[in-house]
Amino acid sequence: MTTRQTGQAGEAQAAAFLEAKGYQIVARNFLVPGGELDLVAYDKKTLVFVEVKKRASTAFGGPVAAVTRTKQKRVALAALQFLKAKSPKFDSIRFDVICVLPQGIEHILNAFSPERTTM
Repeated sequence: MTTRQTGQAGEAQAAAFLEAKGYQIVARNFLVPGGELDLVAYDKKTLVFVEVKKRASTAFGGPVAAVTRTKQKRVALAALQFLKAKSPKFDSIRFDVICVLPQGIEHILNAFSPERTTM
Protein backbone atom coordinates (compact mmCIF):
# COMPACT_ATOMS: atom_id res chain seq x y z
CA MET A 1 0.00 0.00 0.00
CA THR A 2 1.38 3.43 -0.95
CA THR A 3 1.61 6.31 1.49
CA ARG A 4 -1.27 8.03 -0.32
CA GLN A 5 -3.44 4.89 -0.11
CA THR A 6 -2.62 4.54 3.58
CA GLY A 7 -3.63 8.16 4.12
CA GLN A 8 -6.89 7.74 2.21
CA ALA A 9 -7.73 4.61 4.20
CA GLY A 10 -7.05 6.47 7.45
CA GLU A 11 -9.22 9.39 6.36
CA ALA A 12 -12.08 7.02 5.47
CA GLN A 13 -11.79 5.36 8.90
CA ALA A 14 -11.71 8.76 10.61
CA ALA A 15 -14.75 10.00 8.67
CA ALA A 16 -16.73 6.87 9.59
CA PHE A 17 -15.66 7.28 13.23
CA LEU A 18 -16.84 10.90 13.30
CA GLU A 19 -20.11 10.13 11.53
CA ALA A 20 -20.82 7.39 14.10
CA LYS A 21 -20.37 10.07 16.79
CA GLY A 22 -22.94 12.31 15.08
CA TYR A 23 -20.61 14.63 13.16
CA GLN A 24 -21.57 15.79 9.67
CA ILE A 25 -18.70 15.62 7.18
CA VAL A 26 -18.79 18.66 4.88
CA ALA A 27 -15.45 18.34 3.06
CA ARG A 28 -12.67 15.84 2.45
CA ASN A 29 -9.23 16.63 1.08
CA PHE A 30 -9.87 20.35 0.62
CA LEU A 31 -6.79 21.50 -1.31
CA VAL A 32 -5.33 24.99 -1.31
CA PRO A 33 -1.92 26.23 -2.40
CA GLY A 34 0.46 25.16 0.35
CA GLY A 35 -1.91 22.91 2.26
CA GLU A 36 -4.78 20.51 2.58
CA LEU A 37 -7.57 19.88 5.04
CA ASP A 38 -8.10 16.16 5.53
CA LEU A 39 -11.63 16.47 6.89
CA VAL A 40 -13.99 19.31 7.74
CA ALA A 41 -17.04 18.45 9.81
CA TYR A 42 -19.77 19.92 11.96
CA ASP A 43 -19.97 18.89 15.59
CA LYS A 44 -23.34 20.47 16.22
CA LYS A 45 -22.65 24.17 15.49
CA THR A 46 -18.87 23.90 15.76
CA LEU A 47 -16.93 23.68 12.51
CA VAL A 48 -14.11 21.20 13.05
CA PHE A 49 -10.96 20.99 10.94
CA VAL A 50 -9.54 17.50 11.37
CA GLU A 51 -5.98 16.43 10.67
CA VAL A 52 -5.82 12.65 10.24
CA LYS A 53 -2.69 10.61 10.85
CA LYS A 54 -2.52 6.88 10.23
CA ARG A 55 0.47 4.85 11.34
CA ALA A 56 1.32 1.16 11.51
CA SER A 57 3.00 1.67 14.89
CA THR A 58 4.12 4.29 17.38
CA ALA A 59 7.81 3.43 16.88
CA PHE A 60 8.60 6.96 15.68
CA GLY A 61 6.49 8.88 18.17
CA GLY A 62 3.08 8.05 16.79
CA PRO A 63 0.74 10.09 14.62
CA VAL A 64 0.49 13.10 16.93
CA ALA A 65 4.24 13.67 16.68
CA ALA A 66 3.76 14.28 12.94
CA VAL A 67 1.48 17.28 13.61
CA THR A 68 4.32 19.74 14.02
CA ARG A 69 3.97 23.51 14.41
CA THR A 70 4.68 23.82 10.69
CA LYS A 71 1.86 21.38 9.91
CA GLN A 72 -0.45 23.20 12.33
CA LYS A 73 0.29 26.47 10.57
CA ARG A 74 -0.49 24.92 7.17
CA VAL A 75 -3.77 23.50 8.46
CA ALA A 76 -4.73 26.86 10.00
CA LEU A 77 -3.98 28.69 6.75
CA ALA A 78 -5.95 26.10 4.76
CA ALA A 79 -8.83 26.53 7.23
CA LEU A 80 -8.79 30.28 6.59
CA GLN A 81 -9.01 29.63 2.85
CA PHE A 82 -11.88 27.18 3.44
CA LEU A 83 -13.77 29.79 5.45
CA LYS A 84 -13.26 32.40 2.71
CA ALA A 85 -14.24 30.01 -0.10
CA LYS A 86 -17.22 28.27 1.50
CA SER A 87 -18.61 30.86 3.95
CA PRO A 88 -20.01 28.16 6.23
CA LYS A 89 -22.33 28.89 9.14
CA PHE A 90 -20.83 28.12 12.55
CA ASP A 91 -20.74 29.30 16.15
CA SER A 92 -17.12 28.34 16.71
CA ILE A 93 -14.25 26.46 15.11
CA ARG A 94 -11.94 23.78 16.43
CA PHE A 95 -8.82 21.94 15.27
CA ASP A 96 -8.78 18.23 16.09
CA VAL A 97 -6.37 15.40 15.34
CA ILE A 98 -7.47 11.84 14.74
CA CYS A 99 -4.85 9.15 15.12
CA VAL A 100 -5.58 5.87 13.37
CA LEU A 101 -3.46 3.04 14.75
CA PRO A 102 -3.80 -0.76 14.52
CA GLN A 103 -5.13 -0.83 18.09
CA GLY A 104 -7.84 1.76 17.40
CA ILE A 105 -8.67 5.41 16.85
CA GLU A 106 -7.76 8.24 19.18
CA HIS A 107 -9.64 11.52 18.77
CA ILE A 108 -7.87 14.54 20.22
CA LEU A 109 -10.26 17.46 20.63
CA ASN A 110 -8.78 20.98 20.44
CA ALA A 111 -5.41 19.51 19.54
CA PHE A 112 -4.09 22.95 18.64
CA SER A 113 -5.23 26.50 18.02
CA PRO A 114 -4.14 28.99 15.36
CA GLU A 115 -2.87 31.34 18.07
CA ARG A 116 -0.33 28.76 19.23
CA THR A 117 1.08 28.20 15.74
CA THR A 118 2.71 31.65 15.77
CA MET A 119 1.18 32.65 12.47
